[in-house]
Amino acid sequence: MAIQLSKEDRVQAIASIERYFLDNFEQKIGNISAGALLGFILEEIGPSIYNRAVSDAKERMLMRAEDLAYEVREDEFQYWQKFNQR
Repeated sequence: MAIQLSKEDRVQAIASIERYFLDNFEQKIGNISAGALLGFILEEIGPSIYNRAVSDAKERMLMRAEDLAYEVREDEFQYWQKFNQR
């Protein structure tokens, strides 16, 4: 599954890459080159970042699911307990 950016996000990402090259390397990189670099990053490195994010989200959800048993647990068979307390 290829990672796709919205048109607006792609425009911002390309502008950010252009600025990064100018600020850090004092080199002007063109729009086409910045777009190609973005495509490479999304295809080559993006899946690793995506998979890590999915793994982190899964871990958090599992932790929350484990907490669920303690947060909403109800004691069972308590009807007669109220009579035994008298």
